[in-house]
Amino acid sequence: MTMFEQLRFLAFGWRDAIEVVVVAYGVYRLLLLLHGTRAVQMLIGIVVLVLTYALAWVFKFTMITYLLGIVFTYGAFAALVIFQPELRAALAHLGQSRVTRFFRRMEVSEVAEEVADAVERLSRSGIGCIIVLEREIALGDFVQSGKEMQAKVSADLLATIFTPYSPLHDGAVIIRGDTIVGAGCILPLSQAQNFDRTLGTRHRAALGLSEESDALVIVVSEETAQISVADDGKLTRGLTTPQLRDIIAGGKPRPTAEHPLLHHPG
Repeated sequence: MTMFEQLRFLAFGWRDAIEVVVVAYGVYRLLLLLHGTRAVQMLIGIVVLVLTYALAWVFKFTMITYLLGIVFTYGAFAALVIFQPELRAALAHLGQSRVTRFFRRMEVSEVAEEVADAVERLSRSGIGCIIVLEREIALGDFVQSGKEMQAKVSADLLATIFTPYSPLHDGAVIIRGDTIVGAGCILPLSQAQNFDRTLGTRHRAALGLSEESDALVIVVSEETAQISVADDGKLTRGLTTPQLRDIIAGGKPRPTAEHPLLHHPG
């Protein structure tokens, strides 16, 4: 029986179509997650090794196939270490859902007013800050990196925390619901290669946390007094106070011609 005759017996049903679509979407999301990160170069290296192994097998280079076989045997454990940041980000994104955000137990309007008021004061004074609004993904590990607190959100308290030379002004404030749960917290820095080099550590930290969780991160630049928001791996710059208030209350950052979104796919 020829290959053509064998293909005639293959039946392509609706289940097969669903599987193809699901697998294609999964590969697409994986490529988006890896794009713009150091993992791309590592992935290319793995592909080169696989092609080398295939050629060595075809031409029966036994020593090369033996050595590469050992590499592939233990390579899975090495990949878990090498791709740990990307895997953590992927698992975090799996837990995100727009539907569950409707059930957040927090007074968003009140929080939005207090945070926006504090950010406006800090921006007018040229004082830098980074404020994190926790959503569905818990940020307990990051809270523990700073000073744990239990204080109701208020513009006065936020402005006081970020006052220059205060003990906690250097780190991030983390807000859970309508409560400040941490101050002086350390956030992960973004590893995006296309990151704007004119931006400082605060912006890189804000983008880094938004890549690993569904948190909304607000930044005031100490150099320019500009208000920015990091959400879902994207940074929106040059926001006004009303725009910030709308975003905190449940809106999404919108790119403009003057202040484009800085993308880090994933």
